[in-house]
Amino acid sequence: MKLTRLKNISDNYFQKAWGLYEEAFPSSERRLLNNQAYILQNKNYHFDILIDKTQFIGFVLWWDFETFRYIDHFATSVEQRNKGVGKLILNTFIDNSDKPILLEVEMPKSSINERRINFYERVGFKLNQHYYEIPPLKEGQSPLQLLLMSYPKIISKKDVDMFVQNYHPIIFSDTPQ
Repeated sequence: MKLTRLKNISDNYFQKAWGLYEEAFPSSERRLLNNQAYILQNKNYHFDILIDKTQFIGFVLWWDFETFRYIDHFATSVEQRNKGVGKLILNTFIDNSDKPILLEVEMPKSSINERRINFYERVGFKLNQHYYEIPPLKEGQSPLQLLLMSYPKIISKKDVDMFVQNYHPIIFSDTPQ
């Protein structure tokens, strides 16, 4: 399995990855294509796809910050689900990181959200119980209610607040200023 960083929406496999992105995430959690094209230019942002021989397996979209890494989006192709590939991808990501890792999950109010949280816990992530909201990504939508998961250990409310205050403006500034 090979990890490849895409830097432009015209790169090989981008359309396949973008199709999976649109299928795997609700519109309230996705960027628009022109916003994605802009954010790909940020040196801290990684749009990494996984290829096995010539087959597209999935992606990890993440940010490399000074003291931690943040997984923005993660998905495996439909053909690869329930085969342990997602766990393998995350374990590889963890093994190649020398920093703590954060990711956001929606509140465990549905069975799919609970399954997602359980999956991340089986990989080793810890669910932090410090609830917060982020503004809607698109006009007319409701704010997203979220929790942070962290690896390798639980983080404090102060750390969650610092993440939201200091890094959300970077993560969500996906339009040209």
